[in-house]
Amino acid sequence: MRDLIISGKARPSFLVSHELPLTQAPEAYEHFDRRDHGWTKVLLHPGQES
Repeated sequence: MRDLIISGKARPSFLVSHELPLTQAPEAYEHFDRRDHGWTKVLLHPGQES
């Protein structure tokens, strides 16, 4: 995260990039693992519908 902040690609005041239902966790982790642009921090919400 430090490198992203230094390069200007991330702002410390805005870390959560996505909020998704728990059912979409596999897809979210795929994006995060591939380091897809914009996928910095994902909050998963159990019980939320997709």
